Amino acid sequence: MTMKTGAPRQPFHLGMLFNDTRYRARTIQILAFILLLLAAAWLVDNTIRNLAALGKDFSFGFLWSTAGYDISPHAIDYSSTSTHARAAVVGLLNTLIVAAMACLTASILGVLAGVLRLSDNWIVARLMTIYVESFRNIPALLWIIVVAAVMSQAMPTPNAFRGEHPTAAIMLWDSIAVTNRGIYLPTPAFSQSLGPAPDVLGAFDLNYLAILTIVALSLIGHRGLVKHAAQVQGKTGQRPATWWKSLGVFALPMIILLYVLGFHFDCPALKGLNFTGGLQLRNAFIALWIGLSLYTGAFIAEIVRSGILAISKGQSEAAHALGLSSGRTMRLVILPQALRVIVPPLISQYLNITKNTSLGLAVGYMDLRSTLGGITINQTGRELEGMLMLMLTYVAISLSISAAMNIYNNRVSLKER
Repeated sequence: MTMKTGAPRQPFHLGMLFNDTRYRARTIQILAFILLLLAAAWLVDNTIRNLAALGKDFSFGFLWSTAGYDISPHAIDYSSTSTHARAAVVGLLNTLIVAAMACLTASILGVLAGVLRLSDNWIVARLMTIYVESFRNIPALLWIIVVAAVMSQAMPTPNAFRGEHPTAAIMLWDSIAVTNRGIYLPTPAFSQSLGPAPDVLGAFDLNYLAILTIVALSLIGHRGLVKHAAQVQGKTGQRPATWWKSLGVFALPMIILLYVLGFHFDCPALKGLNFTGGLQLRNAFIALWIGLSLYTGAFIAEIVRSGILAISKGQSEAAHALGLSSGRTMRLVILPQALRVIVPPLISQYLNITKNTSLGLAVGYMDLRSTLGGITINQTGRELEGMLMLMLTYVAISLSISAAMNIYNNRVSLKER
């Protein structure tokens, strides 16, 4: 019996790195990686040589020098004598605050516009179409400037609120004033205090930490109630009502805590030439917030509309056959399934909002771009270090948003058996 032997294997030679399909892909990848490293090395060496020619070094020591400029608003304690590092943190917090609020309002506006654009009411559907096509085809910067112009030119001055019965301007519910200097809102205040919080928390005290603790414990209690109700349903086939228990878990501890702390609202009051007390939302913040919300909301509306249209009409027909109204069908049947289509492109819109906050520089909003990437660089001359930190910060924010949204996307995705 003879044994068949294959062709003898050719000895390895360098030509096989490109000619043999077993090695070609890895060879190209390795060469591309080496070229990338060489380009990076050349760029770093060229930068070091140019800095040396200018008599400069690469250092982040400027972060601990005095900033020398004011920032408004600031979520933590800050003054012109603070360091550039603290100024950068204040700018970062301003960026995150306006980005979070714009994401929330743009999502609400986008969902409403996307659903109403599919309405059977011809007028409502056409109005939503006009909104979507108008706002998404005009640059966001123009909408930001338009809102800033309306706030500064069309709103009344604080002096118009003077008198017992002012006719030029009226405070809403005797606590909210809309002026050409911004919007003044009441802020929560306490008659009693549990003491100051650590310095890392800035102006916040232990009262807010106690409130957050109560909220966290209430959430844990609510999850326990829901889990127990699911267990009872699994054993008996009937799910007990838990809404009144959950309401008590959330409301009673919070009401008791707020009563003990002497909770009340500090309302703005006109004193002199301006309002004092309360919270002031400046025109720059309002313009950036509303401008980004209106602009991005138009894109989210199209995402929501496409997600709804991706769901088979049979789902709506089945829900209607079971007696569900159109509103409950949309809320309980269509939108939960449409999330699988909506969430991935929605992530890009949230990232766009976060990056577009840098447009606040046009209306004087002191975000990360205006502080670290603007005044700090101009004062210290550390443009390379400042821009590097700015880019890395935006990358970190974007990756964090993407990671969080992808986790949520995996939770709402279709689970196949």
